Amino acid sequence: MTTPTSSPSAHRTAPAHPADPAAELARERAHLEASRAALRRMRERAHALYRSGEEVAGDAYSAEPLGTALWRRVLELADDPDTPLFFGKLTFGSGDHAGEVHHIGRRHVTDDAGDPMVLDWRAPLSRAFYRARVADPMGVAVRRRFGFAGGVLTSFEDERLDRGEELGTASRILIDEIERPRVGPMRDIVATIQPDQDDLVRADLDTSLCVQGAPGTGKTAVGLHRAAYLLYAHRDRLRRSGVLVVGPNRAFLRYIAAVLPALGEVDVQQSTVDELLDRVPVRAEDPPEVAALKHDARMATVLHRALWRRVREPAEPIGFRDGAQRLRIRTEALRRLVEEVRRDEVPYLTGRERLRTRVVGLLQRQVELRGGGSPGDAWLRRMARSRPVTAFLDATWPAVTPEELVFRLLTDPRELAAAADGVLEPEEQRLLRWPVRPRSVRTAPWSAADAVLVDEAAGLMERLPSYGHVVVDEAQD
Repeated sequence: MTTPTSSPSAHRTAPAHPADPAAELARERAHLEASRAALRRMRERAHALYRSGEEVAGDAYSAEPLGTALWRRVLELADDPDTPLFFGKLTFGSGDHAGEVHHIGRRHVTDDAGDPMVLDWRAPLSRAFYRARVADPMGVAVRRRFGFAGGVLTSFEDERLDRGEELGTASRILIDEIERPRVGPMRDIVATIQPDQDDLVRADLDTSLCVQGAPGTGKTAVGLHRAAYLLYAHRDRLRRSGVLVVGPNRAFLRYIAAVLPALGEVDVQQSTVDELLDRVPVRAEDPPEVAALKHDARMATVLHRALWRRVREPAEPIGFRDGAQRLRIRTEALRRLVEEVRRDEVPYLTGRERLRTRVVGLLQRQVELRGGGSPGDAWLRRMARSRPVTAFLDATWPAVTPEELVFRLLTDPRELAAAADGVLEPEEQRLLRWPVRPRSVRTAPWSAADAVLVDEAAGLMERLPSYGHVVVDEAQD
């Protein structure tokens, strides 16, 4: 079905049932070798660009992000000789792609002229490999599946959809691949994705999915392949915001670690829940009823109240001398600033710095209105850190860490009662408090549930790193 190996995999036509299967298999093997050689050249070109990154960028500052991007590209183009570059082939007989032939594989491979030799399984055209049926061939005349042993092509199997021939789950190659013994790290399933799985994998980025099923039904594989697909379809967006895979433990993450790199995706973070909540050392274990209470969604309200109760109404003006000038901000003006920043609904510590900036802005305008010109950056920095401004902030919008906020709630009955009034019952508040007050935040007997509270508090105080897509595996745990 193929032409000589120097030709790209698209825009070729051939008979669907080769007269000489052995010769056809040899041609497909030759195409595989040519594709591997083309991938090697793609990687060599990427590596050459990486080595000359600083010259291309023009300066060291620009070279660093460029170098990171180029090195990522080098890693993405790595070839595993034990994994076939392609597993299927489509011959289109009608529609917009009539007469085209495409090999479908784990990543996009082009020849030196830029023509495709292997089409990425995530490309829109590749969907026909998973979805085409006699009832809806999607323009496909022939679908071919390949059998492999290691990285060696051993067989192929054709379905003539244009003649009503469809193997479906009776495909011997498909059955062998699905039933292949599971040894070593988890493998990708790109060659065996079923239509219902394909629907989940290619669902819109804004769609949240819960995949349920018995052990061994492919839940993890669907989640990982969905991440790979979204990185392909929304690469710029997700490269900025990131993709996170959360697993129940490190052993599980090691088991699945090879799947995404095999699909050319190397820039995905993998973590356990405990590793995400590592602000405090976990030294203690809560009784079940206490842990359940700390995990209760009402605790988010208690933490929010406890934090924002710290903001107080200004009680006195700011006044001090700056050289020959006497600067002063009236109490009413300061109150307006505090209310304005609160209405902005920014994280707590962001609000503190925003209030500092606006106070300094009022001082700057006073200097300008008195004909002193516009103060420079050094003056603005000095005012921002001056004793009167810092004292005002500490009294009105005091700094606090997430650990300090939770420590105070769990050790101070009055603080907890004020924040939990109308939210938690008195008995629930008693359960939350540590029976013995620790000497300090550093020596506190933090539990795993406390680490969750500290993380929630951190999210109220600052903008934490977020992700464009998260896969949570074994979510029931």
